[in-house]
Amino acid sequence: MFRFGAPEWLPALLVVPLLFLAYWVAARARRRALGRFGESGLVAKLTASVSAPARRVKAGLMILAVALVVVALARPQFGTRVETVQSIGQDIVVAVDLSMSMLAEDVVPNRLERARLAILRLMGRLDGDRIGLVAFAGDAFVQSPLTVDYSAAALFLGAMSPDIMPVPGTDLGAALRVSLDALEAGERDTRALVLVTDAEDHEGDFETELARARESGVEVYLVVFGSTEGVPIPQYDDQGRRQGFLRDEEGNVVTTRLDEETIAALEDLGDARVVRAGVDGRAFDELVEEIAAGEGEAVDARQFTQFEEQYQIFLGLALVLLLAEAVTPDRKRAREAWSGRFE
Repeated sequence: MFRFGAPEWLPALLVVPLLFLAYWVAARARRRALGRFGESGLVAKLTASVSAPARRVKAGLMILAVALVVVALARPQFGTRVETVQSIGQDIVVAVDLSMSMLAEDVVPNRLERARLAILRLMGRLDGDRIGLVAFAGDAFVQSPLTVDYSAAALFLGAMSPDIMPVPGTDLGAALRVSLDALEAGERDTRALVLVTDAEDHEGDFETELARARESGVEVYLVVFGSTEGVPIPQYDDQGRRQGFLRDEEGNVVTTRLDEETIAALEDLGDARVVRAGVDGRAFDELVEEIAAGEGEAVDARQFTQFEEQYQIFLGLALVLLLAEAVTPDRKRAREAWSGRFE
């Protein structure tokens, strides 16, 4: 089977007839100029050494060489080989807490945005791994299923905000359940679950789902954002302009802080690795590098037919023709009569 790898170069072959026309016009103009130069017999003697057939051969060699160069640029391919390609990677689900407290600005620019930047960095480091996103607050749902289309996943990540959550609160149990369901649907053995939250509270069957993750062989990372000092939660209008701070029913400003007792309880469970992101989020960045460096497993073996590149043949022929054109003389060989010159 024959094909071109870069067929967009083929229209450049139109230069071939243009070159032929240019050579023909130049030859005709040269004959007319010689006709005006002087008497035809004298001109014929003066140009007797010029070989018209040799000039036509040189022009033909040049035109053919240009055509071969254009064909080479179009990357002709013929001859095939079958290659087996295996995808090596892991399944990663990132569950993001979208409760209102994630808008607190004790982490610059705020907890949610700092988490988003780290997740985007994780996506940029993946190669062959599948990543999924789960949004949670008082409930949880899959925002983006497992995929290797990191650009699409990034778009879904950008749309994650507290506004899309119908139920307020922080249900870590629901986040774990939905995330584990998404990982089980992926059917890969190498799996990781990253739960990003401020761990202000946890409801539901969190411990039960952690035990399920352990039995399934899923590595669970609990990334905790926030500081131990109480900070207010900003509120924004539809245009993204700040409208003061969140207040309770009595008009008091609501503050959020990292609860050390909650963190200690999570660490004591032992089924999840707790990572304190810190004010600068550096610990999360380090976790991103660790997860991205995971080897994963070989899956999805597929066979592909690869065409052999043959442009070298046409490029080599063009070079030969150019060399031939350069060494081909356009003058006739004159035979000198030496006999009788020394008598």
